[in-house]
Amino acid sequence: MQTQSKVSLDSIVTPFKNRFNSPLVKKGITVLQINLGKRCNLACTHCHVEAGPKRTEELSPEVCEQLISLIHKFPEIKIVDLTGGAPEMNYGFKALVEVARATGKQVIVRSNLTIYFEDGFADLPEYFAKNKIRVVASLPCYLADNVDKMRGAGVFDSSVKALQWLNQLGYGKEPNLILDLVFNPQLPRDEKFSLPPEQNNLERDYKMFLKEHFNIVFTNLFTIANLPVGRTKMHLERRKLYTRYLQFLESHFNPDTVEHLMCRDELSIDYLGNVYDCDFNQMMNLPAENRNGETLTVSKLLETGSLDLISEIQTAAYCYSCTAGCGSSCSGALL
Repeated sequence: MQTQSKVSLDSIVTPFKNRFNSPLVKKGITVLQINLGKRCNLACTHCHVEAGPKRTEELSPEVCEQLISLIHKFPEIKIVDLTGGAPEMNYGFKALVEVARATGKQVIVRSNLTIYFEDGFADLPEYFAKNKIRVVASLPCYLADNVDKMRGAGVFDSSVKALQWLNQLGYGKEPNLILDLVFNPQLPRDEKFSLPPEQNNLERDYKMFLKEHFNIVFTNLFTIANLPVGRTKMHLERRKLYTRYLQFLESHFNPDTVEHLMCRDELSIDYLGNVYDCDFNQMMNLPAENRNGETLTVSKLLETGSLDLISEIQTAAYCYSCTAGCGSSCSGALL
């Protein structure tokens, strides 16, 4: 069944790897992105992780210790990027923050902002500031109705309060307290597909609106395309838009983005300790492989003493999302 589906898809969309004369390969690894688990206080309609309050999967103590060893062992890792679910809710969050900071690495937390108002998490903003964590927060629009449709009733108001709280601590104002926001388009309901608007112009609009209405400031806006993975894929399939959306993305393929793809210099780790080229491959269960075609784990990286074991980046049709138009990544537009 899987083979038939793949053959059918390949006849509709050019296989991504066929866009290149040679395999897509890694550069030196500098980013370690860790998905700590699927526990989250929200269940957003566009979540590619399919996280939510009823999910229980999270990092184990054993894998957490392996990751601590990995962070200590490899000085070439410059950034430890913690995601989820709500990463703050999952086992090992503070332990990984503290080992990364102690070894001089930048720590990114991909926060939904609303977690600060849940029981047991009110210390987070001060904890972030104390450890100079870079906060990357989802705010898919600066209008309340659009945010609440995607993320749940009341999320916009909670997000505003959280951003004001972070501002009071110096986030978005002091150079070592970076506060970034993330925009992604509304999920399509018909074939009027769109890519994110030009990032710099949209950032200007966000900053003007949030400053004027809520006295909120922030550092950068990142624009991210909707990737047909997880709940976004389900949404598209229910409306029979999935293959049309892939064709739309392919039609906007921009080869200039390839040099800057986030999969080129990062490893993505799941809560079980498996290694992937990116978070989207992780969610689609497309693991990274070494030169012998063996799947990789954190324990294998430690055993071999190298992060550079991957000969070719694993790709799929959804990779067109990252290469369409100005490109898309966890750090926003590529061009």
